[in-house]
Amino acid sequence: MHPYVGMWVTADGFVRHELLPNGRYDEARGNRKSAYQGRYEVTGEHIDYWDDTGFTADGDFMDGVLHHAGMVLYRER
Repeated sequence: MHPYVGMWVTADGFVRHELLPNGRYDEARGNRKSAYQGRYEVTGEHIDYWDDTGFTADGDFMDGVLHHAGMVLYRER
């Protein structure tokens, strides 16, 4: 299992981004569960996303923090 698999959350808890072990992700926003879903691929410290609707995004892991689409997400323990 990749070391980044798990739940990543913004400081206010509004965005909850779960990286699943099967290469898929599930993102909740506020009260909207599964607001976005798709697949992801990690290369080194970089992550690429392909949403099921065709939207693409990327991000980077820096010092244990995920920087994605202008958001900062922290590992939920």
